[in-house]
Parts: sequence; structure tokens; C-alpha cells
Amino acid sequence: MHIHKFEKIWLIFGIATLLVFLSTIGVSAFYLGNQPPSCLVTIDPEKVAETPPFNEPGLKQVGENEYELTMVASAFHYEPSHVQIPLGATVHISVTTVDVIHGFQVPGTNINMMVEPGYVSTLTAQFNREGEFLVLCNEYCGVGHHMMTSTFEVIKNVE
Repeated sequence: MHIHKFEKIWLIFGIATLLVFLSTIGVSAFYLGNQPPSCLVTIDPEKVAETPPFNEPGLKQVGENEYELTMVASAFHYEPSHVQIPLGATVHISVTTVDVIHGFQVPGTNINMMVEPGYVSTLTAQFNREGEFLVLCNEYCGVGHHMMTSTFEVIKNVE
């Protein structure tokens, strides 16, 4: 069987690209320990209001300049609807929903999660810029989707 010179070049290029891709994935997964987010943390969507910490959503201090923010998404609103966060704080955000799939995005930051019923979505963020940040639902969740917002207010001193 005779293979044309250009076909050989494309085969070598394709195989080399595949090897580079697989090597990058392998190094990232096994050497650096990067893994996709897991759905190991589950919750009964019908009992969110009774399950700690979602029975008392809000911001709680867990260490020096370290906070845990618990939020619940449901029919066209987030609970709590307004959160004051200290400037420079590291915040561990946990969000769940009681009804349908929602989004959780803070434009201008790297905060962007999909919130699904029965699962707890988590993310850690640091707020180093003062101001008010809008939290948006970026997954269509029904007729009131466009009104589903919350705000994070990053301030120097929390009273």
C-alpha cells in the first residue's frame, strides 16, 4: 500500500497532536491533581429548609477573614437577597435549589455555577475590590427569570 507524502505528514501531525493532548490531560489529572467538580454533596430538595446549613442561609464567619456563604435559589429569587462581605475576605459559597435548575453568576468575577435540585454547588472566591456585585441567574428557569437577582456588597468594615 502506497501512502502519499502529504497524507503521511497529516497522519504524523494528527497523531502528535493527539499525544500532546493526552499528555497534557494526564499531567493535569495525575501530577497536578486537577479533577472535574464532583456531585458528591447531595441534599433532598424537599427538605432544604430543614437541612443545616441551608435552614439559615447567609454569611457566617468561620476563621480570620474567612467566611461561609450559604444561599438557596428558588422560584425567581435567591435567599438572602443582599449580603455584605468584608473587603479581602475569602468566601466559601454553597448554593442549592428547591425547584428547578438555576444559574449563579457574578459578572466581572470568576463566580459561575449551575445550581441543580438535589445537589450542593460550592466555590471559593476572594473579594479584593470594594463595591456592589450583582448575582444573576444565567439558566432560564421560568417566566420570572429576568428578575432573579441578589447582590454582594463588598465593604471595608462589616457592622
